[in-house]
Amino acid sequence: MENNTYPLYFNLTMFVNIGNYRYPTFVLCFFVYAFIISANLVIILVITREKSLHEPMYIFILCLSMNSLYGSAGFFFRFLRDLLSDTHLVSRPACFTQIYVIYTYASYELTILGIMAYDRYVAVCHPLHYCSKLTPRVISKLVALATIYPAFSVATCVYLASRLPLCGNEIPKVFCANWNVVKLSCVPTDLNNLIGMLVSTTTVFLPLVFVLYTYARILLICRKRSSEFRSKVVQSCLPHVVTFVNYSITVFCDVALSRINLEELNPFLAIILSLEFVVIPPILNPLVYGLKLPDIRKCILRMLSCSKRL
Repeated sequence: MENNTYPLYFNLTMFVNIGNYRYPTFVLCFFVYAFIISANLVIILVITREKSLHEPMYIFILCLSMNSLYGSAGFFFRFLRDLLSDTHLVSRPACFTQIYVIYTYASYELTILGIMAYDRYVAVCHPLHYCSKLTPRVISKLVALATIYPAFSVATCVYLASRLPLCGNEIPKVFCANWNVVKLSCVPTDLNNLIGMLVSTTTVFLPLVFVLYTYARILLICRKRSSEFRSKVVQSCLPHVVTFVNYSITVFCDVALSRINLEELNPFLAIILSLEFVVIPPILNPLVYGLKLPDIRKCILRMLSCSKRL
């Protein structure tokens, strides 16, 4: 078995030579990552410390913030280092590890958003049964399902990709991606494509369809109720809708980029579209939930006022 069939390193070819601009770019990206860590940690601390926020909706927001920290760590640690490097070689184990982290992050985001849609559906359409349907035990099972299934399904995809003999080592991205590795295969990839389609259907399309279904039901209920009721529903559901739409767009951009020839695009545009997937949601989520949900906003302001007094 020849070594070049299983290359020891992958080369990330999307990094553009920007000369001395790499240093201000590094500083900018470092501050973006610092903001992601700080903003999501604030959400996590507020929800864990405030007993009044120990409710299903806020528990799911907590999971979303923890997933943002997980996914951004899988991307930024390597990306910041590559910005200052002249070569962009990633070892084989490091590449497949990054693939696993980023793809589980993406899957967790969608499954958690699906659970949050169910939470909003029960709260609006069956408010009298909310406490009986979303018990701590049910919440634990939903969160476990949202994390365990993607963990194993993505692991299967990554394992199958790691077994493929490859005819190259160049990945046209700024981070390692499973489909780009599979396209380097020297042998047919029918099994990889089948498993990948199954995993995409269960972790991407089913949650998306479920979210659309729940909001269709919520809209039907709102049509029959008062304007005051509709206003409360909008205030409660808007952060989730914004997060869902934003993430759907970023996922679409990433899927579209994996299917086209990136060399035909402007390199800076291709990089920006690639970064959307792993940068925008972790930034937007804490801003949306921290600013739009009054309970979280009040707790954050209270924490800030207490810190100023100290």
